[in-house]
Amino acid sequence: MAWLLLFLCVLLAVTARQAEGFRVARRVRDLRDERAALEARRAELERRIRAGASRQVLVPKVERTLGLHEPADTEFVLFTVPHSGQGTP
Repeated sequence: MAWLLLFLCVLLAVTARQAEGFRVARRVRDLRDERAALEARRAELERRIRAGASRQVLVPKVERTLGLHEPADTEFVLFTVPHSGQGTP
């Protein structure tokens, strides 16, 4: 009778371990699926950031909201800094 009881206990332990293994495997699969979905979301957000930061989007928005414009070549002024000799304050 003791052997039968020991066999049943071992059988229950093995079954419990297998069931827990299946639960863990299912959780790992679910987490991998969630990770893949999050990586796809991240890629989409990065694409939207690149598109939103492009000149084609920013220039019209800045012109409309801030009243700025892209300067023409004649609007550029280059300043030269006079070179001071060494030792003179």
